Amino acid sequence: MNSFKFWGQPLRRLIWIMPAAFVLHIVEEYRGGFPAWVTHVLGGSFNDIAFAFNNAAFLAIMVGLVVWASKSESRLAAFLLIAWSSGNIFWDALFHVLTTAWFNRYSPGLITSSVLYLPISLVIGTAFLQSRTVSVKAFLGALVSGLCLLVLVIWYGLFHFAV
Repeated sequence: MNSFKFWGQPLRRLIWIMPAAFVLHIVEEYRGGFPAWVTHVLGGSFNDIAFAFNNAAFLAIMVGLVVWASKSESRLAAFLLIAWSSGNIFWDALFHVLTTAWFNRYSPGLITSSVLYLPISLVIGTAFLQSRTVSVKAFLGALVSGLCLLVLVIWYGLFHFAV
């Protein structure tokens, strides 16, 4: 039995939704002025060049992991894809929702986070678990790794390791 099957739809095709949603999210963040929002609302320091470079690198890594996971049945590929995408999709969605609520001000990226990222996270997370591509323990470990990754990216990228 192919471990990448989910409800009759191959998981290896389903995971391509993530980079597509990531691109749409980047567009919303850029058009919404995310770098300026970071500077003026969060008190960090971010500019358009860093925004473009970071997101290009993050997208390249995500696409690379999706390619690897879609062409193999490697549990490591699945774990790394879940960790990376949870940081960039699931936890990032919660970041946008929570910062919008906390500051009572639109966080650029909120719409794609709410409308795309959260449902995609649920569907793909469920698909990985039901396919038994990774164990529940590994899945939870990947989620925690993704959260740590996002915290590190925010701390470094937006606040330059300020304490």
